[in-house]
Amino acid sequence: MSTKNINSEYEHFNKLSEEWWNENGKFNVLHRIRPVRIDYILSQLNTKNLKTLDILDVGCGGGLVSESLSRLGGRVTGVDFVENNIKVAQAHARNKGLHINYMHGDVEKIKFENKFDLIIIFEVLEHLNDWRSFIFKIEKILKKKGKIIISTINRNIISKLTAIYLAENILKWIPKNTHKYHSFIKPNEIEKEMKMYGLSLEDTKGLIFNPIDFTWKLSKNTKVNYFCTYLKN
Repeated sequence: MSTKNINSEYEHFNKLSEEWWNENGKFNVLHRIRPVRIDYILSQLNTKNLKTLDILDVGCGGGLVSESLSRLGGRVTGVDFVENNIKVAQAHARNKGLHINYMHGDVEKIKFENKFDLIIIFEVLEHLNDWRSFIFKIEKILKKKGKIIISTINRNIISKLTAIYLAENILKWIPKNTHKYHSFIKPNEIEKEMKMYGLSLEDTKGLIFNPIDFTWKLSKNTKVNYFCTYLKN
């Protein structure tokens, strides 16, 4: 990521760091979709017992996903490049009596002591200048038979209207300027990159909003938000 983009992303999320655990605040949508995220992760692991798993949560923010996985028994490491995010995550975990290894820094530069069974990359790739280089480095710390689970945003006219114009500017679901259309990624682009490193696609699911009952759910529709799971062969 260029210095200019790093500074821009850092400032954007640094300003929001105190909002992470406010369920009615700027990250309200992330609180609403957290159960769906965790259900998807568990469906890809075929277990609710995570006690044997070393898990890395990349771009963990204030720890919403990290805490959920820790409560299920996972040995969780959460990394974020915004120091205030990590401070918020550490304080909240401490208050809840959870033992999560939170680390501040660039995950591409950190020298981890061990490899991971599961790497979670939620809403991270679309904020990077070079997500392909990021994947190249990340897969090196994934154990054989380990899995990478990604969530990101597809790139098409529907996602542009929905994820930026509607979600940011009209409904105010997420802070303005969170996303840039040219950074969105098509599922087949990720799959092509993963194949180069011996990772095979296991599953793809869309995440859609039901305006009738105001709920989020998994779907076959991947036009906007989607999850994908890859296995290291």
